[in-house]
Amino acid sequence: MNYGQALEYIHGALKFGIKLGLDNIQELLELMDNPHKKLKYVHVAGTNGKGSTVAFISSILKESGYRVGIYTSPYIERFTERIRINSDEISKEDLARITQYVKEKVELMALRGGNHPTEFEIVTAIAFQYFYEKGCDIVVLEVGLGGRFDSTNIIDAPLAAVITTISYDHMARLGNTLEKIAFEKAGIIKYGTDVVLYPQAPEADRVFEEVCRERDSRLHRLFFESVNIKDFSIDGQEFDYGEFKSLKIRLLGEHQVKNAVVALEAALILAQKGYSISEDSIRKGLSDAKWPGRLELLKKEPIFLIDGAHNAEGAQTLSGFLKTYFPHKKIVFIIGILKDKDYMAMIEECAPLAEYIIAVSPNSDRALPAKALAQSLECYCKNVLISDTIVNAVAKSLDITPKDGLICAFGSLYYIGEVRNMLLSLE
Repeated sequence: MNYGQALEYIHGALKFGIKLGLDNIQELLELMDNPHKKLKYVHVAGTNGKGSTVAFISSILKESGYRVGIYTSPYIERFTERIRINSDEISKEDLARITQYVKEKVELMALRGGNHPTEFEIVTAIAFQYFYEKGCDIVVLEVGLGGRFDSTNIIDAPLAAVITTISYDHMARLGNTLEKIAFEKAGIIKYGTDVVLYPQAPEADRVFEEVCRERDSRLHRLFFESVNIKDFSIDGQEFDYGEFKSLKIRLLGEHQVKNAVVALEAALILAQKGYSISEDSIRKGLSDAKWPGRLELLKKEPIFLIDGAHNAEGAQTLSGFLKTYFPHKKIVFIIGILKDKDYMAMIEECAPLAEYIIAVSPNSDRALPAKALAQSLECYCKNVLISDTIVNAVAKSLDITPKDGLICAFGSLYYIGEVRNMLLSLE
């Protein structure tokens, strides 16, 4: 099996849909001699901010000298971004080899009359096997969907369970109240686990408190009142947090300062458990952390930002960032959204800030057609354009935006990667 065949096999499992539950992944991993049981983890769940928090934690651990496995989803440009060790993506050769191995185990499952694993279950099994083979000291593991029945939750108790901000998303599967969604996310809390909790709405907070009590887990609450943002620009931010003074990060937006604090607290828990993590490694890890596609600056004349905001909370964070950083800029938006998202809430939050909006269709079966998106936008902005391709949308945005202007492409990560690739190729 080569790389192309591996991707074809992995994506071919899409037809088996999304099936929340641990039976399939457990059977598959048992046939693989349970590689996941031979690793240590930091497990990260939440609605927004998971990827950024993973980036901060893994960067701190890397700076501390550890071999860090990193599992995230989805990817921006290349599938191999999802499975990394420190800064290095899994090689095409390793992906192909391990996919062949997993495929053989899947075929054995079928012979036994078992269900075929989903795409996410297959990729998760590949990641566990890779991290085990490469001798990772610790794995920073991002939940795919929910938590309780997510394939990543097959692991035993992690060194730390991290819960980022909770909001409304994937409600058809996770529930239509914050309490129900929080309960699903709280599924990653095992007995005796240290839990780092981003401050939540009271109804979600109560769920995490109750689950921690039931499972004799230690809840580490964060208080953002002790955060003081001292400076911010399009090049990064500087802030104090408690006894830590003048911490710096490259990632933009107040929410990223909060994600950095969550990561810092997780690192301190690991230090208490015997991991060698110094203040210097925390500082350098935070300052070096990168997370493409999330309020990422790609160009300065004009300013060109991309952001993977794909739900109401993400859009609210984006609009707050734009109002704070660029209160007087004329904004040109490129927007592409999936039809199963609460896109009207996203539009209501961001569209009033725009001088122009270019509507596009992401390359996905779930895409909201650009024409339908444009119709929804017209009551918020008088200058709404439709682009037949993402390439044309980017070209049009650069054509109508002055050098001192601002372009922001946001929405589905299915198209953000294409925008990113195009802009970087122009530099």
